[in-house]
Amino acid sequence: MPNVTKDQFIAVLDEAGITAEQKARLHAAFEKRYPEAHQSFLEWLGFPADAIRDIRVRSRA
Repeated sequence: MPNVTKDQFIAVLDEAGITAEQKARLHAAFEKRYPEAHQSFLEWLGFPADAIRDIRVRSRA
């Protein structure tokens, strides 16, 4: 089964009306509750390592 790409997933979130602020809260909650799973999910979506690091750092702020 093929993975959903990062761009496809973001497009679905956008189509569902998820705002940038809501996406940031989602990342923060994911990072707080399940940091290793958050890392794995971002990798699965195909985010590059530097973007994953930046997302995770911002999510902890």
